[in-house]
Amino acid sequence: MTTRPLTQDDPLDDFEHRDIALLGRKHRVYTMGSGPAVIVMTEMPGISPHVARFARWVRDAGFTAYMPHIFGKDGAVPRMPGALFTMIGGCISRQFRAFQANESSPATRWLRALAAHAHAECGGRGVGAIGMCFTGNFALSMMLEPAVLAPVLSQPSLPLNDAAGMHIAPDELAAVKARMEAEDLTVLAYRFEGDTFCKAARFAAYEDALGDRFVGRVLPDSAANPDSPMKNPHSVVTIHLIDEAGQPTVAARDEILDFFRMRLSE
Repeated sequence: MTTRPLTQDDPLDDFEHRDIALLGRKHRVYTMGSGPAVIVMTEMPGISPHVARFARWVRDAGFTAYMPHIFGKDGAVPRMPGALFTMIGGCISRQFRAFQANESSPATRWLRALAAHAHAECGGRGVGAIGMCFTGNFALSMMLEPAVLAPVLSQPSLPLNDAAGMHIAPDELAAVKARMEAEDLTVLAYRFEGDTFCKAARFAAYEDALGDRFVGRVLPDSAANPDSPMKNPHSVVTIHLIDEAGQPTVAARDEILDFFRMRLSE
Protein backbone atom coordinates (compact mmCIF):
# COMPACT_ATOMS: atom_id res chain seq x y z
CA MET A 1 0.00 0.00 0.00
CA THR A 2 1.29 3.44 -0.93
CA THR A 3 2.12 5.36 2.24
CA ARG A 4 0.37 8.71 2.52
CA PRO A 5 1.15 11.32 5.19
CA LEU A 6 -1.38 11.12 7.99
CA THR A 7 -0.72 14.71 9.03
CA GLN A 8 -1.91 16.14 5.71
CA ASP A 9 -5.36 16.21 4.11
CA ASP A 10 -5.98 13.11 1.99
CA PRO A 11 -7.38 13.85 -1.50
CA LEU A 12 -8.88 10.33 -1.61
CA ASP A 13 -7.89 10.32 -5.27
CA ASP A 14 -7.28 6.57 -5.38
CA PHE A 15 -10.93 5.95 -4.45
CA GLU A 16 -13.80 6.05 -6.89
CA HIS A 17 -16.07 8.94 -5.89
CA ARG A 18 -19.68 7.85 -6.28
CA ASP A 19 -23.03 9.44 -5.45
CA ILE A 20 -25.38 6.62 -4.45
CA ALA A 21 -29.11 7.27 -4.04
CA LEU A 22 -31.05 4.88 -1.80
CA LEU A 23 -34.33 5.30 0.09
CA GLY A 24 -34.74 8.74 -1.46
CA ARG A 25 -31.42 10.03 -0.08
CA LYS A 26 -28.14 10.51 -1.94
CA HIS A 27 -24.75 10.21 -0.26
CA ARG A 28 -21.18 10.37 -1.51
CA VAL A 29 -19.51 6.96 -1.17
CA TYR A 30 -15.81 6.31 -1.71
CA THR A 31 -15.09 2.85 -3.08
CA MET A 32 -11.99 0.88 -3.97
CA GLY A 33 -10.85 -2.69 -4.42
CA SER A 34 -12.44 -5.94 -5.51
CA GLY A 35 -14.03 -8.87 -3.76
CA PRO A 36 -16.81 -8.93 -1.14
CA ALA A 37 -17.95 -5.57 0.20
CA VAL A 38 -17.02 -4.07 3.56
CA ILE A 39 -18.76 -0.89 4.75
CA VAL A 40 -16.26 1.36 6.57
CA MET A 41 -18.12 3.90 8.70
CA THR A 42 -16.05 6.85 9.81
CA GLU A 43 -15.53 8.05 13.35
CA MET A 44 -15.92 11.69 14.36
CA PRO A 45 -15.22 14.23 12.98
CA GLY A 46 -15.21 12.62 9.51
CA ILE A 47 -13.20 10.62 6.99
CA SER A 48 -9.73 11.49 8.24
CA PRO A 49 -6.49 10.22 6.67
CA HIS A 50 -6.41 7.54 9.40
CA VAL A 51 -9.90 6.29 8.49
CA ALA A 52 -8.96 6.28 4.79
CA ARG A 53 -5.84 4.27 5.67
CA PHE A 54 -8.02 1.63 7.30
CA ALA A 55 -10.21 1.46 4.17
CA ARG A 56 -7.06 0.89 2.11
CA TRP A 57 -6.08 -1.96 4.43
CA VAL A 58 -9.52 -3.44 3.74
CA ARG A 59 -8.84 -3.13 0.00
CA ASP A 60 -5.42 -4.75 0.36
CA ALA A 61 -6.98 -7.67 2.27
CA GLY A 62 -9.05 -8.58 -0.79
CA PHE A 63 -12.28 -6.67 -0.31
CA THR A 64 -14.18 -3.80 -1.88
CA ALA A 65 -14.23 -0.94 0.62
CA TYR A 66 -17.36 1.24 0.68
CA MET A 67 -16.67 4.34 2.76
CA PRO A 68 -19.75 6.60 2.90
CA HIS A 69 -19.73 10.27 3.79
CA ILE A 70 -21.59 10.49 7.09
CA PHE A 71 -20.40 13.82 8.50
CA GLY A 72 -17.47 16.23 8.37
CA LYS A 73 -15.09 17.20 5.58
CA ASP A 74 -13.95 14.16 3.64
CA GLY A 75 -10.20 13.52 3.72
CA ALA A 76 -9.45 16.32 6.17
CA VAL A 77 -7.11 16.14 9.14
CA PRO A 78 -9.29 17.00 12.19
CA ARG A 79 -8.80 20.67 13.08
CA MET A 80 -10.44 23.03 15.50
CA PRO A 81 -12.89 24.70 15.44
CA GLY A 82 -14.30 22.79 12.44
CA ALA A 83 -14.06 19.41 14.14
CA LEU A 84 -15.90 20.76 17.18
CA PHE A 85 -18.73 22.14 15.03
CA THR A 86 -19.06 18.74 13.30
CA MET A 87 -19.26 16.95 16.65
CA ILE A 88 -21.88 19.38 17.96
CA GLY A 89 -23.87 18.95 14.77
CA GLY A 90 -23.75 15.18 15.11
CA CYS A 91 -24.86 15.34 18.72
CA ILE A 92 -27.99 17.33 17.91
CA SER A 93 -28.84 15.63 14.61
CA ARG A 94 -32.05 13.61 14.47
CA GLN A 95 -30.20 11.16 12.22
CA PHE A 96 -28.00 10.01 15.11
CA ARG A 97 -29.89 10.54 18.40
CA ALA A 98 -26.57 10.60 20.18
CA PHE A 99 -28.02 10.73 23.70
CA GLN A 100 -30.69 8.06 23.31
CA ALA A 101 -30.26 4.62 24.85
CA ASN A 102 -32.44 1.78 23.56
CA GLU A 103 -32.96 3.53 20.24
CA SER A 104 -31.31 3.07 16.86
CA SER A 105 -29.99 5.94 14.79
CA PRO A 106 -32.22 6.59 11.75
CA ALA A 107 -28.98 6.83 9.75
CA THR A 108 -28.62 3.06 10.00
CA ARG A 109 -31.57 2.54 7.63
CA TRP A 110 -29.63 4.10 4.75
CA LEU A 111 -26.50 2.17 5.72
CA ARG A 112 -28.43 -1.11 5.64
CA ALA A 113 -29.65 -0.22 2.16
CA LEU A 114 -26.05 0.51 1.17
CA ALA A 115 -25.01 -2.93 2.42
CA ALA A 116 -27.68 -4.61 0.28
CA HIS A 117 -26.63 -2.49 -2.71
CA ALA A 118 -22.94 -3.31 -2.18
CA HIS A 119 -23.67 -7.03 -1.90
CA ALA A 120 -25.54 -6.95 -5.21
CA GLU A 121 -22.58 -5.20 -6.82
CA CYS A 122 -19.77 -7.28 -5.32
CA GLY A 123 -21.21 -10.71 -4.63
CA GLY A 124 -19.55 -13.06 -2.17
CA ARG A 125 -21.25 -14.65 0.81
CA GLY A 126 -22.18 -11.32 2.34
CA VAL A 127 -21.01 -7.92 3.55
CA GLY A 128 -18.79 -6.79 6.42
CA ALA A 129 -19.34 -3.59 8.38
CA ILE A 130 -17.20 -1.69 10.85
CA GLY A 131 -18.33 1.32 12.84
CA MET A 132 -16.00 3.50 14.88
CA CYS A 133 -16.71 5.75 17.87
CA PHE A 134 -19.86 7.74 16.97
CA THR A 135 -20.82 5.07 14.39
CA GLY A 136 -19.45 2.18 16.44
CA ASN A 137 -22.86 0.77 17.36
CA PHE A 138 -24.19 1.04 13.81
CA ALA A 139 -22.66 -2.22 12.59
CA LEU A 140 -24.89 -4.18 14.98
CA SER A 141 -28.08 -2.47 13.78
CA MET A 142 -26.97 -3.17 10.22
CA MET A 143 -27.42 -6.88 10.89
CA LEU A 144 -31.12 -6.34 10.24
CA GLU A 145 -29.97 -6.44 6.61
CA PRO A 146 -29.51 -10.15 5.76
CA ALA A 147 -26.42 -9.46 3.64
CA VAL A 148 -24.42 -8.24 6.68
CA LEU A 149 -22.52 -11.21 8.08
CA ALA A 150 -19.46 -9.67 9.75
CA PRO A 151 -20.19 -6.74 12.09
CA VAL A 152 -17.37 -4.98 14.00
CA LEU A 153 -17.92 -2.40 16.75
CA SER A 154 -14.80 -0.33 17.33
CA GLN A 155 -15.04 1.76 20.53
CA PRO A 156 -18.86 2.17 20.25
CA SER A 157 -19.54 5.47 22.00
CA LEU A 158 -23.30 6.10 21.83
CA PRO A 159 -25.29 7.00 23.81
CA LEU A 160 -22.94 9.68 25.06
CA ASN A 161 -24.72 10.18 28.39
CA ASP A 162 -25.14 6.55 29.50
CA ALA A 163 -22.02 4.42 29.92
CA ALA A 164 -24.06 1.22 30.06
CA GLY A 165 -26.51 2.21 27.33
CA MET A 166 -26.92 0.34 24.08
CA HIS A 167 -27.69 2.42 21.00
CA ILE A 168 -30.17 -0.01 19.46
CA ALA A 169 -33.92 -0.40 19.86
CA PRO A 170 -34.95 -3.42 21.98
CA ASP A 171 -36.96 -5.05 19.18
CA GLU A 172 -34.05 -4.66 16.79
CA LEU A 173 -31.65 -6.08 19.36
CA ALA A 174 -33.92 -9.08 19.81
CA ALA A 175 -34.11 -9.60 16.04
CA VAL A 176 -30.34 -9.35 15.72
CA LYS A 177 -29.79 -11.85 18.54
CA ALA A 178 -32.27 -14.28 16.99
CA ARG A 179 -30.49 -14.03 13.67
CA MET A 180 -27.10 -14.58 15.28
CA GLU A 181 -28.40 -17.73 16.96
CA ALA A 182 -30.07 -19.02 13.81
CA GLU A 183 -27.06 -18.40 11.55
CA ASP A 184 -24.27 -18.97 14.11
CA LEU A 185 -22.92 -15.41 13.79
CA THR A 186 -20.89 -13.24 16.14
CA VAL A 187 -20.02 -9.57 16.52
CA LEU A 188 -16.49 -8.39 17.28
CA ALA A 189 -15.97 -5.33 19.49
CA TYR A 190 -12.89 -3.40 20.61
CA ARG A 191 -12.07 -0.77 23.21
CA PHE A 192 -9.16 0.46 25.30
CA GLU A 193 -9.40 -0.32 29.00
CA GLY A 194 -9.36 3.31 30.12
CA ASP A 195 -11.43 4.83 27.33
CA THR A 196 -13.70 7.48 28.83
CA PHE A 197 -16.13 7.39 25.87
CA CYS A 198 -16.57 3.62 25.62
CA LYS A 199 -16.41 2.20 29.12
CA ALA A 200 -16.48 -1.34 30.50
CA ALA A 201 -20.18 -0.96 31.34
CA ARG A 202 -21.09 -0.79 27.66
CA PHE A 203 -19.33 -4.03 26.81
CA ALA A 204 -20.91 -5.63 29.88
CA ALA A 205 -24.36 -4.59 28.63
CA TYR A 206 -23.73 -6.12 25.20
CA GLU A 207 -22.37 -9.30 26.78
CA ASP A 208 -25.46 -9.55 28.95
CA ALA A 209 -27.74 -9.06 25.93
CA LEU A 210 -25.93 -11.23 23.39
CA GLY A 211 -24.03 -13.76 25.47
CA ASP A 212 -21.18 -15.48 23.66
CA ARG A 213 -22.36 -13.99 20.36
CA PHE A 214 -20.62 -10.81 21.54
CA VAL A 215 -16.83 -11.14 21.34
CA GLY A 216 -15.30 -8.17 23.15
CA ARG A 217 -11.60 -7.31 23.08
CA VAL A 218 -10.17 -4.90 25.64
CA LEU A 219 -6.71 -3.48 24.92
CA PRO A 220 -4.47 -2.03 27.64
CA ASP A 221 -4.07 1.73 27.57
CA SER A 222 -0.34 1.21 27.06
CA ALA A 223 -1.13 -0.16 23.58
CA ALA A 224 -2.44 3.23 22.39
CA ASN A 225 -0.18 5.44 20.31
CA PRO A 226 1.29 7.95 22.79
CA ASP A 227 1.92 10.43 19.97
CA SER A 228 -1.77 10.70 19.09
CA PRO A 229 -3.23 14.21 19.44
CA MET A 230 -6.05 12.63 21.47
CA LYS A 231 -4.69 11.60 24.88
CA ASN A 232 -7.73 9.54 25.93
CA PRO A 233 -6.98 6.03 24.52
CA HIS A 234 -9.89 5.55 22.13
CA SER A 235 -9.48 4.89 18.40
CA VAL A 236 -8.25 1.31 18.13
CA VAL A 237 -7.68 1.05 14.35
CA THR A 238 -7.09 4.71 13.48
CA ILE A 239 -5.30 7.44 15.43
CA HIS A 240 -4.26 5.23 18.35
CA LEU A 241 -3.01 2.37 16.20
CA ILE A 242 0.78 1.87 16.29
CA ASP A 243 1.68 0.58 12.84
CA GLU A 244 4.48 -1.73 13.91
CA ALA A 245 4.74 -5.52 13.99
CA GLY A 246 3.85 -7.00 17.35
CA GLN A 247 1.70 -4.09 18.48
CA PRO A 248 -1.70 -5.00 20.04
CA THR A 249 -3.50 -2.50 17.82
CA VAL A 250 -2.02 -4.09 14.70
CA ALA A 251 -3.09 -7.49 16.03
CA ALA A 252 -6.61 -6.08 16.44
CA ARG A 253 -6.61 -4.76 12.88
CA ASP A 254 -5.43 -8.11 11.55
CA GLU A 255 -8.06 -9.97 13.57
CA ILE A 256 -10.75 -7.76 12.04
CA LEU A 257 -9.49 -8.42 8.52
CA ASP A 258 -9.33 -12.17 9.24
CA PHE A 259 -12.91 -11.99 10.57
CA PHE A 260 -14.01 -10.48 7.27
CA ARG A 261 -12.17 -13.21 5.35
CA MET A 262 -13.74 -15.98 7.45
CA ARG A 263 -17.29 -14.68 7.08
CA LEU A 264 -17.31 -13.23 3.57
CA SER A 265 -14.98 -15.23 1.34
CA GLU A 266 -16.41 -18.10 -0.69
